[in-house]
Amino acid sequence: MTVVEHPAVVERVGKWLGTLPAGWTGARLFELADAWTSNVDKHSVDGEQLVRLSNYVDVYHNDSIVESLDFMTATAAREQIKRFRIRIGDTLITKDSEAADDIGIPAFVEYEADDLICGYHLAIVRPMPKKVVPKFLFWTLRSEPIAGQWAVLASGVTRVGIRSADLKKVTIPRPPLGEQQVIADFLDRETARIDALVAKQEELIVLLRQRRSAAAELAVSGVRPTGSRLKHVIRSVRQGWSPQCYAWPADGIEKWAVLKAGAANGGIFRPTENKELPANENPRPEIVVRRNDLIVSRANTRDLVGSAAVVEGDFPRLMMSDKLYAFVLDERRAIPRFVATVLGSERWRDLIEIEATGASSSMLNISQGDIVNLPMTLPPVEEQRRALAELDEQTVRIDDLIVKAKEHIAFAKERRAALITAAVTGQFDVRTVASTRKAN
Repeated sequence: MTVVEHPAVVERVGKWLGTLPAGWTGARLFELADAWTSNVDKHSVDGEQLVRLSNYVDVYHNDSIVESLDFMTATAAREQIKRFRIRIGDTLITKDSEAADDIGIPAFVEYEADDLICGYHLAIVRPMPKKVVPKFLFWTLRSEPIAGQWAVLASGVTRVGIRSADLKKVTIPRPPLGEQQVIADFLDRETARIDALVAKQEELIVLLRQRRSAAAELAVSGVRPTGSRLKHVIRSVRQGWSPQCYAWPADGIEKWAVLKAGAANGGIFRPTENKELPANENPRPEIVVRRNDLIVSRANTRDLVGSAAVVEGDFPRLMMSDKLYAFVLDERRAIPRFVATVLGSERWRDLIEIEATGASSSMLNISQGDIVNLPMTLPPVEEQRRALAELDEQTVRIDDLIVKAKEHIAFAKERRAALITAAVTGQFDVRTVASTRKAN
């Protein structure tokens, strides 16, 4: 018997999923799965049971929840453990975030334990037996049509989220169960192939960055960490200011903005690492960065405190935060980019980390005095210039290879996303593709 669907259902399915193959239907999530949000946060409460949380980061950065993940520990009440314990076959999704694009990111649960529960800012989606194949449901929730629906359903201003009442409203494709399994198996295989290619490109980038670091180390190998101090080539120092700013960045040219501590990370000046200054705050032109300033991070993690970079360009409305210093060097004796390269080298990183202080490794500080008193006997300017030219010759080639590797990764990820969407919406028959590959 042919099932005639209500015109409103047909319209809704067509809007989000397009034209589905014969024998497929569209269904609301609540028709195929239970879904509910967790209220278990990361705090510990006396008298509650110790548990492990599968938290937001576990879901956001992984396709699967597996035993090897480093789960956070917390406590939960008995009824919370019962309600939010995850099971193999569940899909966890991100429910809240700062951007709508980060809503509804799924991870498939492949590991369960009595003490492993779903954490705050997440929701559990549990497939109904005999109505949907669990892995097919996961891949469907990973597809672009579903992501588009989450973006529409998300509400909020500074932080957006999916209301519990809206969680089950998304429309998903529903092929016959046997076909769901075939699609899920196909996507498991094909995405694994793509992920392996991406992993190889990421490994290549790591090796290329190591080569780049080695080239930089060689360029400054003649500088000795003894004798003269850095202060002998410094003409002036400025420190920034940290007012309460908007969360979003500004251009620093037409609109006033304050640089964040990360603006000097990795030896590269990043002008977009800033926050826009509110209109009710008076700007301070005296702390605007200037071309050829040597910017140094005063406060950061152990690996990044003391990071140095040179301002390349003019940003008349881009101010430093109080976590940054700007050093103006005597360029007759010191080329700013050469000094930044020295400060980023292994020997000076060790000196900086020794001088840095702080109660927590997540945020250390280094004083202006410690920076200017770093020992640094620089070669003549002509030798500095020659070393930078040789370094540029090598790094241009390395950077080009890194860019190409990143392009390959971006293309592979786009192909992966398109493949998932096409498979779960029936844009092609996965069985035909699989049989063609076997024939070849």
